[in-house]
Amino acid sequence: MKRSFLPAALTAVDAANLLVRWLLGGLFIYMGWQKVVHPVLFLNLLREYHMVQNTTALNCIAIAVPWFEVFCGLLLIAGIAVRGTALLLAGMLAVFTAVVFHRALGVQAAQAIPFCSVKFDCGCGGGPEFICAKLPQNIGMFFLAVWLVASRFHRDPSRRATGPEDSTPAGSRHAGIEP
Repeated sequence: MKRSFLPAALTAVDAANLLVRWLLGGLFIYMGWQKVVHPVLFLNLLREYHMVQNTTALNCIAIAVPWFEVFCGLLLIAGIAVRGTALLLAGMLAVFTAVVFHRALGVQAAQAIPFCSVKFDCGCGGGPEFICAKLPQNIGMFFLAVWLVASRFHRDPSRRATGPEDSTPAGSRHAGIEP
């Protein structure tokens, strides 16, 4: 008997959730790993934001954030604590996007150039990018994370309850046990 990796009763919403989980998880693993393998570059990029003056705190942020991103990405791909992980990532993305936007406004003012001509390495792991490309990317990832927070997840679609009248414990149906 041939076993499929995906459950047979995978709905369109389940498939979309799976795709979003894998996409967002993969992006965070990639972005976090770029910072892990280039820690000095990431630390220098963090310094450019002038948000943390304490060098010890800045070093701790530069060490912790990349590994946290990789860990969250792995959790999403594995389907573990998806809502909580997505909520944390949505919060991070909201803060990161606001900070990047604020820095872009500063660069625009300092260089007296049009906003969409602003290009810098925001520290996300993708290198220098135009701000009018980076902001929609971050906003898109934010909404993907919010999608995951708002979605219902089922590890095994065959174990779903059919409605409020179905009070049979999910495991007992498969074992032939009547309530």
